[in-house]
Parts: sequence; C-alpha cells; structure tokens
Amino acid sequence: MSKLWLIIGREYLSRVKKKTFILTTIFAPIGFVLSWVALIFIMSSGNETQKVALLDPSDILEIKEKGRLRDGLVMYSYPKKELKGLKETFEEDGYRGIIFIPEQPLDSMTTKFKIEYYSNESLGLNTEENIKEGIEQRVKKLKMLQLDVDELTLKRLKTGIDVIPTNMKASKEEVSVYRARIATVLGSIMMILIYSVIFIYGNMVMRSVMEEKTNRIVEVLISSVKPFQLMLGKIIGVGAVGLTQFAIWAVTLPLLYLGVGLLFAGKLQELQQSMTTSTASPTGNMGDMMAIMQELQNFDYTYIITVFFIFFIGGYFLYASLFAAVGAAMGDDWGEGQSLTLIISIPIIIALYVGSAVVRNPTSSLGIWASMFPFFAPIVMPVRVVFDPPMYQVIISAVILMITGVFFTWLSGRIYRVGILMYGKKTSIKDFAKWMFRKD
Repeated sequence: MSKLWLIIGREYLSRVKKKTFILTTIFAPIGFVLSWVALIFIMSSGNETQKVALLDPSDILEIKEKGRLRDGLVMYSYPKKELKGLKETFEEDGYRGIIFIPEQPLDSMTTKFKIEYYSNESLGLNTEENIKEGIEQRVKKLKMLQLDVDELTLKRLKTGIDVIPTNMKASKEEVSVYRARIATVLGSIMMILIYSVIFIYGNMVMRSVMEEKTNRIVEVLISSVKPFQLMLGKIIGVGAVGLTQFAIWAVTLPLLYLGVGLLFAGKLQELQQSMTTSTASPTGNMGDMMAIMQELQNFDYTYIITVFFIFFIGGYFLYASLFAAVGAAMGDDWGEGQSLTLIISIPIIIALYVGSAVVRNPTSSLGIWASMFPFFAPIVMPVRVVFDPPMYQVIISAVILMITGVFFTWLSGRIYRVGILMYGKKTSIKDFAKWMFRKD
C-alpha cells in the first residue's frame, strides 16, 4: 500500500510542479475573465444610437409630428428635403441612412408593408430589427384604428400561460417557473465538465504510460512494484491533479467575476438598459432576476455536488483505466493506437449527444436507460440529478457504474501488466483477449 501512495505522490507532484500546470491554472481563469471584459466592451461599443432620416411623403403612417422618435438604437428625424436631394446630402446632415416609405395601400387586410432603406453602408441585423419592430408597431396601431380596436381590448385578448410545476416530493409544494431553465443550465455545465475531464485527463494517463514505456523507465519501476499498482497509482495521481485544478478554478473564477462585475458595474448597467426594448418593463426584468436568484438558492447543492463527484470518480476510473490499457498496448509508433483510442472515445461522444437530448427531456425513457448504462451514466446522470429523479434510480446507476469501473480497472490491469513490457510488435484485438485471460 505504501508503494501505491509513493506512485500517486510521484504522479501528482511531477505534474503539479510543471510550468504548464501552474501557468494553465493561473491564466485560464484570467483568460475567461478577460474574454468576458472584452465581450462587455464589444457589446457596449455596438450599442451606439444611429440617426436615420424618415421620409413618408404620402403620410401613410400618419406621423404628423416633426420632432424625434426612437426605436431601440435608431433615432428618427423628419427632414423637409425630398428623397433625391437627401440622397446627396444625408451624410453631411448627420444621418446614417434614409428610410423611405413608398406610396402603398394600408388597410386591415394588408399583410406586407414595404419600406426602403438607403445608405452607403450595409444594414446591420440589429438596426434592421429595430426599424422593423418600430414600423410594425406603428402599422399595427393604424390597423387597430381601422378595425376600431383599442389597445386595452387587444391586451385583454392576450393571455400569458404560466406553467407552475409542483413537485410532490419536495418540502415546498409550489416550484418556481424558472426552475427548469436553471436546472437545464446547471445540468449542461456538469455534463460538459465531466466530458472534458474524462477526455483531457484520460488522454493524460495514456500519454504518461506511453512515455514511460517508450523511454524504458517502466522496466525499472516494474522491478519494484506490481504493474497493477503502477497503473492504479497513475490513474489516481492524474485524477488528483485534475481535482486540484478544478478546485482552484472553483474558488478563483467566482471571485474574479465578482471583481469584474463591481469594477464594470456602470458598463453592465448601460448594457442591460440598452438590451431592454422600449415596450419591455424594467420592473418586470428586475423581478425576473430576483426570482431567478431566489430559485438558485432552492437547489440542494450538497446532494447535487455529492452525486456529481460520485459519477465523476466512477466515470474517470472507468475510462482512465481503458486509456491506460491502450497506452500500455501501444508500441513505439504513437499513431498505432489511434483506432483503439477511437473505440474508447465513441461512447463518451455518444454520451454527450445523449446528455444534450436528456437535458431537454430528463424524464424520457432515453434519459432513464442511458443513465443506467455505465458508459453513459457519468455524463447523463449528473444532467438528470438537477431535475430530481427518483433516489432509487440514482443509487442503481451509481452501483452499476462503480461495479463496472472496478471490473474494467481489473481487466485493464491484466492488459497493462503484459502490454507494458511488450516491444516491437503491433497489438491486435486477439492479443488483448489473450492478455485478459492469461493465467499468472
């Protein structure tokens, strides 16, 4: 047992002390935060008000006033010039473009309304949407007058539907309407996190085994420890490196984001206000934010994190042991084992696709059975756990995963003990079968 701890310590410390680990651990959170800051400035710089000339010679929209009107980021002015003359001087007059409304019928039966936009620049999507929404609202009001329908009557025709989910197992009878959306985000984050860890650190285990085999260092190590101990030590040591890195990021990232939020509070407030349309209610938006923050506090994070780590550890051991076996079976040619690596990678990739479907419908038969299948469970069950699946399903899935993980770790160990000392020969599936059932 002491030898196993020595191997774990060696694998852990040799990686933690590397410059690549230190630089990645320090600069990855900083990179995420800097990208967020850049996004804030990019989005805020794109929210400049554009002054546009509006010409409606036939007064189809019945805009009598000659003042200014605004639709989102578009500020309208009503110049007295004709279209022909304005085309030549609109930039000198401070306009980004000209909206011209040609003469056309407008009644309650009109389904298409054409407007023309003139500019020396391409029309951006954001500007186009602002113009379309603004003109559409004015056309709508004119149609309402023709049909003798007032705004109040129209509002009464609209009925908002709120689905109030009720979890009969929960202590609270009524659950917030935002719970499903928040659960979807949390489930997706955990799914991508486990998927990334399995791929990154599983490959790290495989490369470590291949490097020691290629450099013949393993021959010295095998003389002192059992091959299974060496493989298990590598898996645990590399896994501990991953947990250390994620633990550091889990502490530093929220603190950095909080600092940026406080530092750029003014910019964020301006950005939020600019994204709020003229018809939206700021009070309603604030109420939504408060409801989301309140619902975030209602999740049982102790239970979610516990389940996450159980499936993280089970999934990591299952796949890392397979990656270690492939690394031991590879020869001097690193491209030799790509087909074997692909076989291991296929279930992980399929599990990601299944998880993406399950996050939209966590109670489906696909979600239930996929969370029981051990090669999919590490990614699929953390997606489902935020949607409060029955406890017995979580327990059964965890037990199946742990048993499968132990079995494949043992099986990979049998491949590892022979393959790690095999040189100069390409490995076939038949060789794997021989090594698995070879008697000591």
